[in-house]
Amino acid sequence: MPIRVLDPELVAQIAAGEVIERPASVVKELVENALDAGASRIEVETEGGGRSRIRVADDGCGIPAAEVALAFARHATSKISAPEDLFRIATLGFRGEALAAIAAVARVTCRTRAVGEELGTYVRIEGGEIREQRPLARPPGTEMIVEDLFFNTPARRKFLKGEGAERRAIDLWISRYALAYPRVAFFLRHDRREALTLPAAREPRHRLAALYGAEVAEALLEVHEADEEMRISGWISPPGMDRPDRQEMVFFVNGRWVQDRMLPAAVLQAYHTLLPAGRFPWSFLWIDLPPDAVDVNVHPAKIEVRFRDPDRVFRLVQRAAHRALRQTAPRVFQPVASPMAPASMPARPLPPGKPADVLPKPFGEEATGLPPLRVIGQLQATYIVAEGPDGLYLLDQHAAHERVLYEELMARRQEGPLPAQPLLQPVLLEVSPEEGSLLEEHQEALQELGFWIEPFGPRAVRVRAIPAVLSAEAIRAVIQDLLFDLHEARRPMEVALEARWIRSICKRAAVKAGQVLSMEQMQHLVRALERCAMPWTCPHGRPTVLRFPLGQLAHQFGREP
Repeated sequence: MPIRVLDPELVAQIAAGEVIERPASVVKELVENALDAGASRIEVETEGGGRSRIRVADDGCGIPAAEVALAFARHATSKISAPEDLFRIATLGFRGEALAAIAAVARVTCRTRAVGEELGTYVRIEGGEIREQRPLARPPGTEMIVEDLFFNTPARRKFLKGEGAERRAIDLWISRYALAYPRVAFFLRHDRREALTLPAAREPRHRLAALYGAEVAEALLEVHEADEEMRISGWISPPGMDRPDRQEMVFFVNGRWVQDRMLPAAVLQAYHTLLPAGRFPWSFLWIDLPPDAVDVNVHPAKIEVRFRDPDRVFRLVQRAAHRALRQTAPRVFQPVASPMAPASMPARPLPPGKPADVLPKPFGEEATGLPPLRVIGQLQATYIVAEGPDGLYLLDQHAAHERVLYEELMARRQEGPLPAQPLLQPVLLEVSPEEGSLLEEHQEALQELGFWIEPFGPRAVRVRAIPAVLSAEAIRAVIQDLLFDLHEARRPMEVALEARWIRSICKRAAVKAGQVLSMEQMQHLVRALERCAMPWTCPHGRPTVLRFPLGQLAHQFGREP
C-alpha cells in the first residue's frame, strides 16, 4: 500500500480516539475546562452511562462570542501561545484538542456567555462540523451537551462497557476533582437521579468527609512537608487502617489528578513495616511545585506526568508520609488474619540479663506509644499477658520480638555492617545456576548484613558466616527468603531490598509461637518493645499488641466504668 496523507476526517477521528476513550473522558475534559474557567459550581448530568447524553454546566468566565467556533478547532487554545509555554503549564487543559476531539465523535451543543458580554452564543456541532450558530441570552458561564457519543465510529462504541461501569468511571473522575477543588460545588446526576451532591467546602477535610464519611476523614493523619520549591500536603491513614487495593492512593500534582507509579511507591516505603502483605493505605496527597518542574505533556489524556527531578519528589513524599506516621497516636488494634504461616525453624531463647544488654534501645529515641506494662504471664506459649495503666494488653511474642530485632538491626546498620558470627562448620546449600549468580552478584551487600556466602561448584554455595542474631538452623530458610527477594526486586524505588532482607532475618530469628518463656525473658522483651519507635506492628505490618481498655472490660462484666 503506497504512503499517502490521511483524510482530514480520519485524522480528526484518530486524534479524538487518543483523548476520548469513553464517556468519562468527555466528563473529565469538560470539567477541567470548567475549573480552568474559574467555576465555583459545576453540574454534571448523564443518560445511558454517558453514551446517550452528557451535560456539563458551570458558572465560569464563559467563551467570548468571537471565539466560540474557534474553540472547537483542532489545536486551538487560550492557555499556551509559545513553545516554551509547554514547559510551564499552569492549567488543567492546554492541548487545544478536547473540544475538537469530542465534537468529532458526537453531537455537541454549546451555550455560553463570557463575563462582560451582553449576549451569549449558541452553537450546534455534529461530527466536527458547525451546523448552527446564533446569539443567545443566558447567564455568564458555559453549558456543554454531548449526545450520541461515537455515533459515527460504531467500532469504538462497541468497546464501551455496560452503563453501570461507565457511570462508575464518571463517578470516580468527579469525586477526584471534587476532592482536588473543595471550594467548588459539584452536583452529579445519572438518569435524573442524584449521585453526588457536594456543596462548596471550607476545608479539604470536609470534602473528604462528604465523599468517604466522617469516620474515615477524622481518622486520617495530616501531612505537611516542604522544601525550597515543593510542598506536600494532605492526609494518609494510620497503621491498622488499610485497604486491599491501591484505589484510594490518590495524588494531585498542581491540582491535576495523576496516576503515577513512583508516588504510591514513595508512600508505601514510609509504611514498609506497618502494613500487612497485600494491604495498602489510604492517601490523599497534594504536590505543589513550579510548573516548569513537571512535564504534563506526556499523555494525550494528561493523566501521566514527568518530574524534572523525580528522586527529589520521591524523597520528599516519602519523608512527608514517614513524619506523619511517626507522630501518630497509638491505636487499639483489632485482630486481623495473618498473611504468614507460623515459622517452623527453632530460634534461640532470649538470654537472661539486663534489658539494655539483651535488646538495646533502638535509634536512640525515647519510648513512644506503648506505656509501661506489668507482665502477668503467658497464654498458650504464644501471647504475653500484661497490665497497663489503661487496661489489659496481649502481646504476640513472635511479632513483638520481630519488631525489637528489626529496630535493633536497622540502628546497627546505620553505624556499619551488621555483626557476623563465623560458623564452626560451613553450611553447603544447593542452588540453581541463576540463584548462584544472584548471590554472587549481591555478595558485597550480603556481607554488609553479616552473610559470608561463596560459590562452591556449579550448583552449590558455602555459607561461612551469618548474622549474629540468627541460629544455624534458620540458614536455609533465610537464604530462600533472600533469593525470593532478589527475584522479585525491580526498581530500587519500589523495593527497599536491604530492609526486606533484615525483615527476613528478624522473622527467622525471633522467638516463635509455642515457645515457653520465663518471666524474666517476657519482662525483657516487653521492656525492649516499650523502647521501640514503632512498637505497634511487626516489620511485616501485623499487630504486635492488642489493648482491651478498662472501660470495655467493666462494660463486659456489667460494672459501672
